[in-house]
Amino acid sequence: MDSMDVWLNGQLVPSDEAKVAVFDAGFQHGVGLFETLCVYNGRPFRPMEHAERIVASARQLRLSEKIQVEPLIKAIEQAVAHNKVDRARVRLTITGGNLNMLQAGNPGEHDPTILVVVQPPTPYPDAFFEKGIGVTIAPGRLSPWLPSAGHKTLDYWSRILALQEAAACRAGESLWLTPDANVACGSVSNVFIVRDDTLLTPPSRTEAPADSPSPVLPGVTRAAILELAAGRRIERRNISLDDLIGADELFLTNSSWQVLPVTSLLLRTKKGDEEESIGLEQRPIGEDGSVGPVTSDLRTALLALIDRETSS
Repeated sequence: MDSMDVWLNGQLVPSDEAKVAVFDAGFQHGVGLFETLCVYNGRPFRPMEHAERIVASARQLRLSEKIQVEPLIKAIEQAVAHNKVDRARVRLTITGGNLNMLQAGNPGEHDPTILVVVQPPTPYPDAFFEKGIGVTIAPGRLSPWLPSAGHKTLDYWSRILALQEAAACRAGESLWLTPDANVACGSVSNVFIVRDDTLLTPPSRTEAPADSPSPVLPGVTRAAILELAAGRRIERRNISLDDLIGADELFLTNSSWQVLPVTSLLLRTKKGDEEESIGLEQRPIGEDGSVGPVTSDLRTALLALIDRETSS
């Protein structure tokens, strides 16, 4: 696939000519939000849900009051149609724009920077979905009390570091815990487990009570899975490490890999009394560490739903 044009502040321009000001708040301080969508059959999957989520976050975090859902969807669709792609990965980024204007304190007075980038879809080995992946536990904790908790902000440095550590252990994702040691999410994914014929997922930011906030992103793919699982027993509740270790099945969701089975958990263990002597214990998920039937069924159902919605 050749280099594509990008949509930047209302204009389609070659990617190597696109420019963002050096005083842009996203460049200077990481003030911004983003969405990742996937294109199938020449159409993005559920652009409305992605646009609504980023607009809501922009307003709640006082990034901008000017951003509207419909123009964002049109920008995404225009970039996809212009680049003539059947399958693609789309990244929508919105930053705070001019830093000097942002510092004035009124989110309604400055213009944000809006960028839509269309790229080839990320390839994943078939073995990921046939045999599952291993996951580690991230070394830090996610605070639910930060204003940005549960929003898809540009601040991904800690998550990228956790992914790099996971890759060094030959794991495909790193799971984050809350301060009280409940499982929140992956670095780039939402978490589901199956236990005793019940589908469990941690409550998202929009589902948690005000006195017990959640750092979990209300994922678009997560929502689609909950729709497809409507006939099953579902619980949105905190998931402990014991729940995770004792799960019959474990899978992750995001826009790029849809449903990704997890078949092993890599836990750091201390060997002896020396602090530096750290090992890894691999624990299978379920009885035999294979991809479970609920995970397989939901992945098949999701792929069928994506094809229906983008083909119609």
